[in-house]
Amino acid sequence: MSTTPPQPRRRRGRGARERILKAATELFTAHGINATGMEQLATAANVSKRTLYTHFAGKDDLVHAYLSCVEDDLLPPSGSAPEAYPDPRGQLLAIFEWQPNSSDEPLRGCPFLNAAVEIPDPAHPVHRLAAAYKAEFADRLASLARQAGARDPVELGEQIALLYDGAAARSVALNSTAAGATGRSIAAKLIDAAVTPVPASADSER
Repeated sequence: MSTTPPQPRRRRGRGARERILKAATELFTAHGINATGMEQLATAANVSKRTLYTHFAGKDDLVHAYLSCVEDDLLPPSGSAPEAYPDPRGQLLAIFEWQPNSSDEPLRGCPFLNAAVEIPDPAHPVHRLAAAYKAEFADRLASLARQAGARDPVELGEQIALLYDGAAARSVALNSTAAGATGRSIAAKLIDAAVTPVPASADSER
C-alpha cells in the first residue's frame, strides 16, 4: 500500500482569473514584478500553469491586468465628491493621507511608479500604462484644482502630482509615512497660494 500523502488538488474553473489577479497583487506588491515568477504565481493562486496561461498570455499580460485592476482605486476622485472630503481642497490633500504601517511589511509606494522603474522601456505596454496613469492622475488633480478656484489649475495639478510622486518614493526609501505628512503640508501651501487672488498692484507690475 502506498504511503504517499495525498496532494492538494488545484482549483479549476470559475474564479481562477480572480484568484490569479489577487495573487499577483499580493506578490507584486510584496516582492516586485521582476522578482515574482509565473510558477510562484500559479502556486499562490492555487492553479496550474496551464490554467494561468489560459487566462493570461504571459507575465506582461498579467502585470498589465493587475495594474488595470488597481487603477481606479488609486486615482483621485472624479465626479461626485466622497463624503469624507466633500470639498476639492480636502480631496487634493487626501492623496497624502497614507495609513501608518501597522505590520512588519515595508511600505511599497505607488505601484505604477514601481512598475515604470522595473520595466524602464518607454515603449513597453506596461510602462505606457504607467505613464498614462500618471497623466490621468495629474489631470484629475487639475480638475480638483479648478473646482477649488486655482488661477492655473493645470500647473497646480502638475505641482501636486510631482510632490506626491516624490513623497511616495521617499516613503519607500525611508519606510515611513512621514513623507506623506510633509507632502500634505507643502501641498496645502501650494493650494492656498494658487487660490489666493493676486493683488491688483502686484498683477499690474507683471
